[in-house]
Amino acid sequence: MKTLKVPEATIIRLSVYSRYLTEVDRKGIITISSGEIAEGVGVSPAQVRKDLAYFGEFGTRGVGYNVKDLRQHLLKILGLSADWSVALVGLGNIGLALSNFKGFVERGFIISSIFDADPNKIGTMIGHVEVQAVEKLEEVVRQNSTQIGIVAVPAAEAQEIVDQLVKANVKAILNFSPVVLNVPPEIELRNVDLAVNLEVLTFNVCAQRY
Repeated sequence: MKTLKVPEATIIRLSVYSRYLTEVDRKGIITISSGEIAEGVGVSPAQVRKDLAYFGEFGTRGVGYNVKDLRQHLLKILGLSADWSVALVGLGNIGLALSNFKGFVERGFIISSIFDADPNKIGTMIGHVEVQAVEKLEEVVRQNSTQIGIVAVPAAEAQEIVDQLVKANVKAILNFSPVVLNVPPEIELRNVDLAVNLEVLTFNVCAQRY
């Protein structure tokens, strides 16, 4: 049976829809239309319906969608029905900011371990998590059955850290280090290069002049 290929842009929008539905649910709203979702997140109603259609039939024609039900469907599609154990490697400026980002917990991403190479940081507490030496990474990640690793270390160290995460059986890696990484094909890898994103912004701003 052929698996339907869902565009990455659709997955990104589903995440946006689910967060918007969370806000709507908190307001006590019971039902919502595709037009109201579209207005709330800045896309067209047709786009909302097209994105949802990849995963089946939702809602009732002429009535709309039950907010709680649709939100739960989207969370299940996104794999957020249960919590995910996350290992954070690197406690520099970016790593520290990520370790304190409350949005992770709200979406079910629990930072269960933090690692750094700086002796002055090892043994300190970030919330309820003790910062541990990088040398313990593979052991601790295995013990926690961690499935996601976040890499926020200098570029020169990133590949070695990623190799350790792969050996520890993580399934996905979010990389903030400005370097091209090599991972096995079964590992999901996403790179977040802040400079590249800024350069995309400046390109788009300059392109408007022509």
